[in-house]
Amino acid sequence: MSELNIAVMPGDGVGPEVTAEAWKVLTAAGERFGFTLNRSDWPHGAAHYLETGKTISDADLDQLGGHDAILFGAVGVEPAGMAKIPQGLLETEILLKMRFGLDQYVNLRPVTLLPGVNTPLAGQSSETINFTVVRENTEGLYCGQGGFLYKGTPHEVANQIEVTTRHGVERVIRYAFETAKREGRDRVTLVAKTNVLRFAHDLWARAFREVASEFSDVTADYQHVDACCMYMVTNPQQYGVIVTTNMFGDILTDLGAAISGGMGVAASGNLDPERRKASMFEPVHGSAPDIAGQGKANPTAAILSAAMMLDHCGQPDAAEAVRKAIAAALADASTRTGDLGGTASTSAAGDAVVTTMGS
Repeated sequence: MSELNIAVMPGDGVGPEVTAEAWKVLTAAGERFGFTLNRSDWPHGAAHYLETGKTISDADLDQLGGHDAILFGAVGVEPAGMAKIPQGLLETEILLKMRFGLDQYVNLRPVTLLPGVNTPLAGQSSETINFTVVRENTEGLYCGQGGFLYKGTPHEVANQIEVTTRHGVERVIRYAFETAKREGRDRVTLVAKTNVLRFAHDLWARAFREVASEFSDVTADYQHVDACCMYMVTNPQQYGVIVTTNMFGDILTDLGAAISGGMGVAASGNLDPERRKASMFEPVHGSAPDIAGQGKANPTAAILSAAMMLDHCGQPDAAEAVRKAIAAALADASTRTGDLGGTASTSAAGDAVVTTMGS
């Protein structure tokens, strides 16, 4: 029997609620497919910072990195609490610290319309909204390079510098083509802005062409980011795998969530594909403090993220069983949460996945 050592960081707001359902499903999957889950709990988030003044230390990061994976919930509390937290602290000292510090250089976000889930796009279905976004996760505008000059004066200047390296770009592009092969997709689209960002995105384009030449059976094409935003709404079926920058990937995947049923079904993985240190899996929704503790949160994104974790940890059969159980549960309106037009509570939605997986 194999063992998986999982660090669980539920965080704030609805994070603990949806993470509990994801863990419930993971436990059931372990029982069915014969693996053991060893759990270690981590309290970090906005509430923990307000109580202790601590985020994630370097020592914490070393311990987290030694796990097989990290299951993350959400960070953020009500506005009064957030007003006491320096702007950007949670993002840089918790989320980005794990992504950058553990070199989770791929942010993988499936955009899939599940059966029974509505899309705001007329004429689209689960057959036409089904692609994967590979977002570069450790470079770009999120590196924190920049600063102020004459801050707080009428002559203030702010610089935010995009960091782009051949090493970082090439490895994520290569992962995108490998993902296309693995998922049986025939197209990889680079999304950038080469006509305006003529230096950083020229590097992206050149690296893309060179890597694409190694995958002759996969069609490689390019779109400006503004065109991609339009085509994701008007013609989403054209996409197989999108590979893009850190900033553009952040924006595009929220649009992808909107066309595939909303944030409640949007999963993600922050991956070190070489598995040198732990990868992190998280729903992309926020902490939603306005509904926290009310049993209204949709756990689907957290459970789908857990399925991605199982894939990454070498349990593909369990991962596929979880995904099939989610699809079957969502097909029944009585087991959908309110955001998907149902009446089920958070725990009832999780129970439905467990029951369906065991049937």
